[in-house]
Amino acid sequence: MVQLYNLHPFGSQQVVPCKLQPERFCGGGRDTLFVAAGCKVEAFTVVGQELCQPRCVFSTLGRVLRLAYSEAGISNETSQLESDDFVICQKPMELLGEKSKQSGISVTLESTGLADEKIKYFHVRHLLYRRFAPDISCCLLSDDVRLHSLQLLPIYQTGSLTSDRKNSSQEKVLLSLFCFFSLPHVGYLYMIVKSVELMSVYQYPEKSQQAVLTPQFLHVITSNNLQCYTVRCSAAAAREEDPYVDTTLKACPPISMDVCALRIQLFIGLKAICHFKNHVVLLTKADPETVPERRESPKRFLSRKGTSVNPKTPPVAEAGWNLYIVNTVSPVQLYKEMVDYSNAYKTAKTQSCIHLLSEAHLLVRAALMDASQLEPGEKAELLEAFKESCGYLGDCYSRLETPHSHLALPYYKMSGLSMAEVLDRVDWAVEDGSQKYERGLIFYINHSLYENLDEELSEELSAKVVQMIYAAEPKQLPHILCSPSMKNIDPLTAIKYLRKLETSGFSSVLVTLAKAAMALKMGDLDMHRDEMKSHSEMKLVCGFILEPRLLIQQRKGQIVPTEFAVHLKETQPGLLVASVLALQKNNKIGIEEADSFFKVLCGKDGDTIPQLLVDFWEAQLVACLPDVVLQELFFKLTSQYIWRLSKRQPPDTTPLRTSEDLINTCSHYGLINPWVNVLISSESLVDKNYMEDLSKLQSLICGPSFDIASIVPFLEPLSEDTVAGLSVHVLCHTRLKEYEQCIDRLLERCPEAVIPYANHELKEENRTLWWKKLLPELCQRIKCGGEKYQLYLSSLKETLSVVAVELELRDFLNVLPEDGTAAFFLPYLLYCSRKKSLT
Repeated sequence: MVQLYNLHPFGSQQVVPCKLQPERFCGGGRDTLFVAAGCKVEAFTVVGQELCQPRCVFSTLGRVLRLAYSEAGISNETSQLESDDFVICQKPMELLGEKSKQSGISVTLESTGLADEKIKYFHVRHLLYRRFAPDISCCLLSDDVRLHSLQLLPIYQTGSLTSDRKNSSQEKVLLSLFCFFSLPHVGYLYMIVKSVELMSVYQYPEKSQQAVLTPQFLHVITSNNLQCYTVRCSAAAAREEDPYVDTTLKACPPISMDVCALRIQLFIGLKAICHFKNHVVLLTKADPETVPERRESPKRFLSRKGTSVNPKTPPVAEAGWNLYIVNTVSPVQLYKEMVDYSNAYKTAKTQSCIHLLSEAHLLVRAALMDASQLEPGEKAELLEAFKESCGYLGDCYSRLETPHSHLALPYYKMSGLSMAEVLDRVDWAVEDGSQKYERGLIFYINHSLYENLDEELSEELSAKVVQMIYAAEPKQLPHILCSPSMKNIDPLTAIKYLRKLETSGFSSVLVTLAKAAMALKMGDLDMHRDEMKSHSEMKLVCGFILEPRLLIQQRKGQIVPTEFAVHLKETQPGLLVASVLALQKNNKIGIEEADSFFKVLCGKDGDTIPQLLVDFWEAQLVACLPDVVLQELFFKLTSQYIWRLSKRQPPDTTPLRTSEDLINTCSHYGLINPWVNVLISSESLVDKNYMEDLSKLQSLICGPSFDIASIVPFLEPLSEDTVAGLSVHVLCHTRLKEYEQCIDRLLERCPEAVIPYANHELKEENRTLWWKKLLPELCQRIKCGGEKYQLYLSSLKETLSVVAVELELRDFLNVLPEDGTAAFFLPYLLYCSRKKSLT
């Protein structure tokens, strides 16, 4: 049975001053009513609560059988449902969508008066086939099983409820389509979107004669009643329009929610009904046989005063008819009445409160979706009512015992209420200290405090939240204390509840860290130190993974390090870096967020890189995180090493790892080639930090994973005028197999390193460079003399020793200079000639 509320959706009414007894009538545009009788059509202007005024009269070529209005430029196709005799023996049947073709009824589309090129735009779509079996337990007249009031109701896309966009008829985009039809005692409403689905069934308390569907209501007339039912059209359309409905962001009452009757109003002799804008038009007609001598009512007489109606008494057959316009009350007015009505259920904590408030919410939502019918200023009032209804529904789901308590969160979000405003609506009165907090409120509080809202609760409200969470979900207490919204919590209050949590058996590393954070907030460093010592560093890292907000928070979209993080930076930077690395590894923080965190923590902005961030990058390489793009990380590190070397800029804090640590623990840092040490030792480098940065850069270049070509363009700031710069350039070009260029640079800048270089690099297929490149270069430089003569000479002797071993005598002779001194080369020639006999 449909639930009945005694509400007032109908307002004032007036009589239409028709000259003839209406046979057909319909609304048109925003303010016109058309009434047909025989071959005449009368038009009346209907504006607000004012009496409707005659507009014009025109004649038709024949008797009007059907009357419909369509906007200019818009084609309206209509369908007609015919009801013939039923075959009683057949079973009820429902076929939806394309399956309705199986009914055996063929539909042929014929065109009359349409141009051939336009016919292709028309086609038949099968939506629904339904066969009813009447109740044969008693004798029924054919009218008792007659189908009536077939109607297709479109709802168009409106965009956001808060949008000010005006939708002209040319811009309308169909969002949802609904199909309604009725039997005398029951009506059916189908949703036609991606598929055809039965939405609602309306059981009437008495036999219906006609019904009309609107986006907000279903109006049904019986012989003596005008009935108003709620509909679910706006609920269905909302889900089609907004993908965020039915998430934690937005909610809407379900389509499956039972419909209800808002009003059953006495109206004698109802025969027909139509609806347009905010008006219901009703035709009443008393049976002439029952009132043969009835005089025209004073109300009817007055309504025709001032018109051109012939004052003589109308015929008896016409004495009992009237055409009424009933104005529906504004959505906001009816909404307020529904809210007031719902207060009767609030204290009883029943589902009826939720049901009626949901109906009120859908009423406002439907009005907002039909924006074309809104008067100026109405939309702002409706939006305010919409938010208010969301707040009321949030209250219901947060306080009543319901399986859908989680809906408190999206409804409160849609209400626009701040968390403090929601908490102010809570009844905190506790007499015996055993207050029970419903799941909906706890769910809302937990989620809101997890979402980093840019709202700080007062100390008083923060204390109440702690009390509530401790009573309802004590394990969540350490988490909610880390929310930015709880910034104003008294640390003594927080520690009191955390200690109670420990004594009740909920001791954990997370509770310890929460107490340590509160101790810092109080300035009690001894307590903080004691709490941190109670667990190993590895366990502390696990605690930070469980609650990242102990270190990192977001306010107004910006990363904000906590007081805890600032303290760890000064006292335990290694723990801090390890913890942030663990957060990244467990997908609790992104790469860019982590970089931003360390910059903000160290007070650096722009391109300035703090050492703690370099430590973090190095730790990422050591950890070999799978989601880290190696080459990007290499680029970050090498760029920083190069910048500091070129500027001779020391790190702002002591690095956590030395180059030796990195080489021993990370495969991406390779052993530095031996000749590099010879090159570096040629010049005194006493700055330890400078040497560390240089060694780390050299080690990365020597590693197996580094893409050398990508870094070469960025070596320019590092000048080759220094041995540090020279070592890096030569290392890079060596990795690029540019050995001859490297030999030239070393011979020019550091001849003592050329033989160690050759011994390490000129192997296998590159060994020919000993005699093709190095030997002739040394001979040429010795000829030129100079201050490096002895270094070149020493290098030449070592080179000749290697070549004598590698080449046969004839080949050896061919590579020696023609103008060389025979005595100088003779020992190497003798060794080359005897090596075969020696082997």
